[in-house]
Amino acid sequence: MQRGRDEQRKWSDLCHKVQETLGSPSDLVFRTLLTVEEKTIHCIYLESIVDKNSLEEYILKPLMEGTFSEVEQPYVNENRFVHDLPFSTSSHDELLLNVIDALLAGQSVLADLSLNRIRMFNVTGPQHRQIEEPKSESIVRGPREGFTENVELNIGLIRKRIRNPHLRFEKMKIGNQTDTTVILAYMENIAPASLVDEARRRLQSIQTDSILESAYIEEWIQDQRWSPFPTLTNTERPDAATAQLLDGKVAVMVDGTPNVLLAPVTFFEFFSSPEDHYQRADIATFIRWIRLISFFIAVFVPSMYVAVTTFHQELLPSQFLISLAAQREGVPLPTLTEVLLMEIVFEIIREAGLRMPRAIGQALSIVGAIVLGQAAVEASLISAAIVIVVAVTGIANFVVPTYSFGISQRLIRFTFVLLAGFMGMVGILCGLLFMLAHLASIKSFGVPYLAPATPAFLSDWKEVFVRVPRPWMNKNQTPKFMRGLKRRK
Repeated sequence: MQRGRDEQRKWSDLCHKVQETLGSPSDLVFRTLLTVEEKTIHCIYLESIVDKNSLEEYILKPLMEGTFSEVEQPYVNENRFVHDLPFSTSSHDELLLNVIDALLAGQSVLADLSLNRIRMFNVTGPQHRQIEEPKSESIVRGPREGFTENVELNIGLIRKRIRNPHLRFEKMKIGNQTDTTVILAYMENIAPASLVDEARRRLQSIQTDSILESAYIEEWIQDQRWSPFPTLTNTERPDAATAQLLDGKVAVMVDGTPNVLLAPVTFFEFFSSPEDHYQRADIATFIRWIRLISFFIAVFVPSMYVAVTTFHQELLPSQFLISLAAQREGVPLPTLTEVLLMEIVFEIIREAGLRMPRAIGQALSIVGAIVLGQAAVEASLISAAIVIVVAVTGIANFVVPTYSFGISQRLIRFTFVLLAGFMGMVGILCGLLFMLAHLASIKSFGVPYLAPATPAFLSDWKEVFVRVPRPWMNKNQTPKFMRGLKRRK
């Protein structure tokens, strides 16, 4: 009798500490159940993050009716109870810590005082978005599934495509306050050991209070913090992540975001898309070259226009030069100021279109570009040629499949425009040489950023500059610059 009172007192004290630690939240539920054997069972859970139907139907109701069975061994990863603690022998602080962790993870805590044990049942039932097509990575042909904010569901989407026992998912918790679940995914028989070890080391070295999105992780583990070029890429498409894993790369999945980080990445991979492998080889090669040409248009056309019209008019045909001179008659601004002004206005319209409600965002972009451009030309504030140059470069900037690389193009474009405005072609050439030297110096998780161009891996060129027919591909599709890293034994 005295032992029962001691256990009841200890349980009451534990409940009080739980309520005090969590701040007496409105969704914290304490329940006391009486079984058919007249045993008292106590239950605690946070009703906002548990699946109450599963809790009632499969755990509480069978316990009260005496039909709950434990014939099979508990499974750790199959929505069964995940931990079993002795209530009487565990220290109070350890017991409280385990109970708090279980509640915040969406588990239900049951205390059976007659058996002196506490059990944590995994009945997590958070609301999450259904699987949809990624809106930021639209395709013409290929799978329409996209990652969601639920990391367990995202793991299932990858397992659905790679049914291989060598697929590995390493789980870790990052964030002192948020305790966010982060998953490191890789193919054990393909990914180089040095790459996996380096990715694991960088993730484990993160010391921060909060991780709310994969961008938080990216800023911690990227190679170059002050480079305009991204050294990691991200995707919302399971097929894209799967293709990268099969190439020997690693993926970092963060609970609460559909964007999965992939590493390493090279410069030329930003011009490729998984959809290239869903099209015929000749069509995919043509589209890939269009992307490469669009990069040079988006970066160099405005600066070339500024350099030629300001310093090197002799390079233009006479009639073209006369036409430009006629357009600029009465325009009070120099060419450099015109281009910068129009580029900034274009960026403002683009950003406004993204932030406005979707129903009017597209209309705002179209009307803003047409009305403002036409009005500025009629008011002789800018020339008509400037509107064409800015429009063409703006459209070319959207051709690149990766949004983060498109932002890099925009930053570099402004740099080259300034160099052209002050030094003409000499400034563009100096900027180009500096950019190439910078690209050659970057590495992404040990892989040269300009591979396979420099250092040259000629066997990989057929998957960079062209897309050869599938029968002509190597049996081992892993890029040679990846195979050069130390492999797992």
